[in-house]
Amino acid sequence: MNPSRFKYINTKHNDVSKKILLYWMQQSMRVEFNHALDYAIKMANLFKIPLVVFFIIRENYLGANLRHYKFMIEGLIEVDESLRKQGIKFVVFKNESEAYSLIKEAHTLVMDYGYLKTQINWIKSILDFIDYSMLKINVAIIETDSIVPVKQAYFKGAYGAYVIRPHLMKKLTEFMDYSSPPKYLIKQEANLEAFNYVNISLDILKNLETDLDVKPYYKFKGGHSEAINHLINFFNNKVNDYSRRSDPSLQIQSYQSIYLHFGNISPLEIMNIATKYYNNNLVKKEDYDSFIEQLLVRRELSFNFVTYEKDYDDFDYMTEEWAYITMNNHIEDKREYIYTADEIEFSKTHDIYFNACMYEARLTGFMANYMRMYWAKKIIEWSITYKNAYELIVYLNNKYLLDGRDANTYTNIAWCFGKMDRPWMERPIFGKLRYMNDLGLKRKFDMDKYVQLINSLKKE
Repeated sequence: MNPSRFKYINTKHNDVSKKILLYWMQQSMRVEFNHALDYAIKMANLFKIPLVVFFIIRENYLGANLRHYKFMIEGLIEVDESLRKQGIKFVVFKNESEAYSLIKEAHTLVMDYGYLKTQINWIKSILDFIDYSMLKINVAIIETDSIVPVKQAYFKGAYGAYVIRPHLMKKLTEFMDYSSPPKYLIKQEANLEAFNYVNISLDILKNLETDLDVKPYYKFKGGHSEAINHLINFFNNKVNDYSRRSDPSLQIQSYQSIYLHFGNISPLEIMNIATKYYNNNLVKKEDYDSFIEQLLVRRELSFNFVTYEKDYDDFDYMTEEWAYITMNNHIEDKREYIYTADEIEFSKTHDIYFNACMYEARLTGFMANYMRMYWAKKIIEWSITYKNAYELIVYLNNKYLLDGRDANTYTNIAWCFGKMDRPWMERPIFGKLRYMNDLGLKRKFDMDKYVQLINSLKKE
């Protein structure tokens, strides 16, 4: 592992009375290609104490609902099964305070790293608890959900992909730093009788206080094996049409954004698989390059955005000065259509393409990237204020899309309001913001086919 993956490390303690080594899994919900888990296994072997992996389920996390929690728990069930085969205990807590008693007994605590403010605050609260309680405990925080760690990729906020791309490409080789996982050598089990934990199962859903109206969709199930199935299907059947991926009627998606969001698969593993297909002449160079551009450059640009823009989720700070000026200049422009939040959410507009993609999101939890841009632009056009539009886009994105509440989606939403974009020709409502309309969709794509596809979903 490249040492630059360590975000924080303190290894000065060796209290032999502490009989547990802990890994707090939060972002990286997988066993495979997990630098943090591998480090925890190595430390357990070194100190000859059993490893316990724990996860904290937080109710009502940023608008999450039954769809998101079921997907997450399906992935965690697979984690439990994989860890159990190695003799590693996996437990779940309902909140942070329940985990504190276990942390007090730990010799070493390993954490993986998340990029959103909420995730960073979780880490800070644990570190504050350790300091406040004056615990003599080793702590390591390891960034394992990026290819190039965010602070290594670029040292400040990048205006666009062209800024960060050469830095990523220059450092890529040194962060292809995964070979094979270590073998867990500890035979004894940790004694956890004194701690208030639960074993992972779908039964947890019965007791969660969350929105039960947004149902899971059969096509998307959580877990590493499901991520691999979608990925292999993509490379076997879809990748050589990748240049046409913007056409929503073709359904040329790998769906990896969903599994990356939940940490079910590592971007390093995806890159390894993509490169094997390319080296075996099964993927054209232009399609391989386009795929890596999305996986590496665009994804890590979003990490850069949420890291260096501390108010990335606040309308008043998330975009460029020129964008705020042009929006302010056009706030009084007459809107031909103004729709309520309910009419937008439940596909009650005059625009059949918007209604279709909104229905797709409500039913499946997914929307093709090009349609996401169009969808957001229409909400801007039909809202009384730009701030209302922004807040509704974030709300619907987080509520329905499985990859919502994510650095990528916050970045893409900000892009619709001018972030990392350039001023365009002045026009009503949008000012100098980029504009999209249904004529552009029909000119580029077979939109009748797309609408038929969505209508067929209604009959399932």
